[in-house]
Amino acid sequence: MTADPRLPWSVRFRREREKSWTELEELVRRAEKSGLSALTPDQLRRLPVLYRAVLSSLEVARASVADRSLLDWLQSLAARAYLVVHAPRRSLAEVVWQFLAWGFPATVRAIRWHLLLSAALLLLGMAIAWVLVAADPDRHYWLFMPAEMAQGRSPEATTAELREPLFSGAQEDRALLTFAVYLFTHNSSIGILTYGLGFALGLPVALLLFYNGMILGAMSALYHSRGLAVEWWSWVLPHGGTEILAIVLCGAAGLAIGERLLFPGTGSRLHELAVAGRRLGAVIAGAIAMLALAGIIEGVFRQLVDSVFVRYALATLLAGSWVVYFTLAGRRR
Repeated sequence: MTADPRLPWSVRFRREREKSWTELEELVRRAEKSGLSALTPDQLRRLPVLYRAVLSSLEVARASVADRSLLDWLQSLAARAYLVVHAPRRSLAEVVWQFLAWGFPATVRAIRWHLLLSAALLLLGMAIAWVLVAADPDRHYWLFMPAEMAQGRSPEATTAELREPLFSGAQEDRALLTFAVYLFTHNSSIGILTYGLGFALGLPVALLLFYNGMILGAMSALYHSRGLAVEWWSWVLPHGGTEILAIVLCGAAGLAIGERLLFPGTGSRLHELAVAGRRLGAVIAGAIAMLALAGIIEGVFRQLVDSVFVRYALATLLAGSWVVYFTLAGRRR
C-alpha cells in the first residue's frame, strides 16, 4: 500500500519499507536463536532478498533521512543480517575436523625446510652428547644432564637401579590422569616457549633445540653403555616419538618467525609477522594437541604396560601414522 503523498518524505519512506524490515528482523532473530535450520525453505529464499532490500534502504537513509535513530537501527539490522547471510555455516566439530584433516598437515608441509633444520639441530646436540658421554660417562655426563632431571639416573647408579624406573609400573599413590595432565602442561609450556623465542631472531630456538638434544643424547648413551638399549628405547619411544616431533614442530615455527624478522621480503616486518603468525598458529595448535596425546601415553600407558613388545608396537604404529598423516593428509584439497 502506497503511503499518503501529503505526508513528509521521511515518514513515507519508513511506512513503505517498514514491513520488509520487520520481516527481515524476525528471520534474523530466529536464525540467531536456533540457526538457519529454524527457517523454512520459503524463508531461506526470502532472506537474501530482504537483506539486499535493507542495504538499499540504508543507502537511501544515509543520504536523505534526518532521523538518526532510524539510521542506527537500519545499520544494526544490516550488520546482523550480514552475519546470518554470509557467516560460515560450520559447527565447531566441522572446524576442528577441517583443521586436523587439512589445515594442520598442510601448514607443516609449508615449513618443511624449517622442520628439517629444527630436527637437525636436535639430532646434532644428541649426537655430540652421546659421543662424549659414551667415551667417558663419569666425566662428561653431568656436562649435559641437569641434576633435577637425572632423578638418580647417573653413572654412579648400578645397572639394576637404572633399569628399575623403566618398568616400575603405576605408583599406587599417583593418579595417572593427574600425572598425564602435569606432563602435558609441562611439555606444552616448553613447546610454546620454543615458538615464542623465534621473535628473538630465532637464535634462542636453535640453542634450545640443541640443548634438548644433548639431554636426550647423554641419557641415551648412559643406558646404552649399561646394555639397556632395548629397554631404554621401549620406555622412550611410545610417548617420546610424538613428544619430540611436537617440540621439533614448535621449533620449526619459531625458526620460521625468526626468518620473517630477518628477511621480511617485499612487505614490512610487521605485516610479514602478522601473516606468518596466523599461519604458524596452526602448527602450534596441532603440536599442543600432539603433546596432549604424548602426555596420556607417558602418564597412563607407560605406567601400566611393562611389555617391551607392546611398547615397541605402539611406537611403530604412532611413527608410521605421523609419517602418513603429515605426508598425505589434505593433499587432494
